[in-house]
Amino acid sequence: MSQVKQNDKVKVHYTGKLANGEVFDSSLEREPMEFEVGKGQLIPGFENGVIDMKVNEKKTIVIPSAEAYGEPRQELIQEVPKDRLPEEIKPEVGMGLVSKTPDGNEIQLVVKEVKDDAIVVDGNHPLAGQELTFDVEIVGING
Repeated sequence: MSQVKQNDKVKVHYTGKLANGEVFDSSLEREPMEFEVGKGQLIPGFENGVIDMKVNEKKTIVIPSAEAYGEPRQELIQEVPKDRLPEEIKPEVGMGLVSKTPDGNEIQLVVKEVKDDAIVVDGNHPLAGQELTFDVEIVGING
């Protein structure tokens, strides 16, 4: 029986949990996720964790933050004057915003604080700084 190796296309079902057991994502209610191992499409700890698994094998992978979304970076937290926001936006804590970089890339931001004349936004991934646990089942390997 074949095992997952670099450059294989694999299909997996997974459930991702935080250290406190809270589920943040799962494929169980939809199609399995498909990706090519070693292409950097997923966080490194997930890709490395499925290496050598077989079809129908189940495994729990614990991924430290360094192999997931890294530690939060202070430079990604910024204060933005409210007059730079589109008029129709009424910022609230927890609200998601999208900003475009000068080269056209989109950055996902979360409003962390609303002040009288500015807002504080965080461009870190919401799971930055967190250890993640994935319950994984390999449902297909196409080498």
